[in-house]
Amino acid sequence: MALHILKLCVGAESVEDQRDWMQRRLATMAAAGQVPEQFHTTRMVPKRAAELLDGGSLYWVIKGNIQARQRLLEIRPFTDVDGINRCHLVLEPVLHETSWAPRRPFQGWRYLDPKDAPPDLGASGSGDDELPPELKRELAGLGLL
Repeated sequence: MALHILKLCVGAESVEDQRDWMQRRLATMAAAGQVPEQFHTTRMVPKRAAELLDGGSLYWVIKGNIQARQRLLEIRPFTDVDGINRCHLVLEPVLHETSWAPRRPFQGWRYLDPKDAPPDLGASGSGDDELPPELKRELAGLGLL
């Protein structure tokens, strides 16, 4: 069974911000002659990599709520120029919006059990994908979404 990762999306105000940033980064890489691929760099290498790569995703917490996910394609450990071991979490360059789920701030990343992962929008049948983002944020802050 797939395991997921939960990560704060620092700097993004919305899923649209994250999507725009992702597209700009891919375009910049292509313009520089690099292979355009979406990845997130982290210091810790997940010990449960096999479970993560068995259909797992990286779920993004944006402004205090899980709001989107990207499928994990590869986990690539490396050593940076300062000799520090790091890891690239290679991601599918598609952002899937999810039902919102509140999360408190945390450092680094956390494993996310599939039973605790919010469904993709439209998959839950809840209708919360039809609400404006501002209203969703307010309802989530009240614990009603």
